[in-house]
Amino acid sequence: MAKVIFYEKPGCKNNTKQKTLLKAAGHQLEAHNLLTEPWTKDNLRLFFGDRPVAEWFNKAAPKVKSGEVVPEKIDGETALTMMLNDPLLIRRPLIQVGERREVGFDIEIVNNWVGLEAVDETQKVKSEELMSQDLQACPNNHHH
Repeated sequence: MAKVIFYEKPGCKNNTKQKTLLKAAGHQLEAHNLLTEPWTKDNLRLFFGDRPVAEWFNKAAPKVKSGEVVPEKIDGETALTMMLNDPLLIRRPLIQVGERREVGFDIEIVNNWVGLEAVDETQKVKSEELMSQDLQACPNNHHH
């Protein structure tokens, strides 16, 4: 089982479901508040890998939803500066296991990476139910 460093927005329903899946699979979770973490451009950039800049953004962030921020029109350097100033713009969660880092919670990617199979039979049904859900899109229409 892996030690998973998980950067979340506390209270986010999908982040809670994602953590439930990871714990059910036997992983040790170290949760951090993504909004209060002392990010630098360099350490934040590591989570985005080769993804296009638009995929770095939280599509449910108020500034993105309002059209004030248009991720498709922003370069990487500008995006990082904006995210340091307004962490709500950062797509969640940010996950680290060892030296590998990822953004978002694509079930297939996370399952192939660390495994999401429940280790306890009592958790299996809940895990399967969660894995059938969209755990990336914000289920609420509220601003966060």
